[in-house]
Amino acid sequence: MSDISRRRVLRGAAIAVAGVAMAAPAAIAAQSAVAGAGGSGHPTGHGDHTRPEAFDEVYRGRRIQGMPIPVEGRGHTGRTGHSPHMAHEGPGYAVFVDGEELHVMRNADSSWISVVNHYETFRTPRALARAAVDELQGAVLVPMA
Repeated sequence: MSDISRRRVLRGAAIAVAGVAMAAPAAIAAQSAVAGAGGSGHPTGHGDHTRPEAFDEVYRGRRIQGMPIPVEGRGHTGRTGHSPHMAHEGPGYAVFVDGEELHVMRNADSSWISVVNHYETFRTPRALARAAVDELQGAVLVPMA
């Protein structure tokens, strides 16, 4: 018979699981530090909070636009497209896909999210608009009421 008992196997497995559990946070922290240095394109700390530049381009056959909006242009005004969700701080920013507003929000870490890619952050509104076009796959962006 073998000298390996069930107790020894279980003890070894428990030690291996504990080792992985203890090493995982360090590996994740190291990966985040590399990503913050420009690896993934997503910010890891507090950004510079500067206003992004305006853009107007055609991406994959869709016209995407982004522009700062003045404080007095705030509030929902129908088709003019200024989101009521941007009224929290500082000047806002509006993004449009084929003339329809894509509702966007800037996070505290200066990353951006939209209603199309709500659980994915982007470094710039331009990158966010391009990802929304990719996600829409040719579908028309429906305005939010």
